[in-house]
Amino acid sequence: MTTPHPINQAVLAQALHDLRDGQLRRCKTMGFADEDLAALKEPALLSVLLNARVPWCTVQINRSVLKRILSQVDSVEQEIANIDRMLRLGASTDMVSKFYGLTHQEVALRRDVLGLPKRKGRRPALSEAQETSLWQHWHPQLKTREIQVGDDVAMLELTLDLAHELSIPASVVWAAAQSWIDQGLV
Repeated sequence: MTTPHPINQAVLAQALHDLRDGQLRRCKTMGFADEDLAALKEPALLSVLLNARVPWCTVQINRSVLKRILSQVDSVEQEIANIDRMLRLGASTDMVSKFYGLTHQEVALRRDVLGLPKRKGRRPALSEAQETSLWQHWHPQLKTREIQVGDDVAMLELTLDLAHELSIPASVVWAAAQSWIDQGLV
């Protein structure tokens, strides 16, 4: 004796779950019509569908979506590496939150995982000599890399590179750069 078709059961389980959550559109997107959904409310009809030995539905693989999801593995690993780099170079919690959407708790946990010391208070302000040195590195790089001041991703990359090169916390470099931009010095 053959058993009920597992695809039928999986689709019905999802449809019933969606109906229970009030997601009528999701059921319709799967291909159910109004009269089909009404039949799912009848235990006898639901039982017939659940126990059907022939598939009454098909599965179709959306290859473009599948490829995009599988390619996200690399981007997730890159995102983790970028967050770790930001934290190691002294980015603030607000910076990490802005670029990657992490909460303060997630950033704190990530700092713990990386073994970074806990910070208290604000970073010290740049001395005049440090600010001059930072400007002398930042401004030419901004021009050389042809970075638009509204391109936050490119600005972050420059910030991290300079934080590494000059041993200045990334949050301090970022704040100085934003101040220069706000003053129209670019």
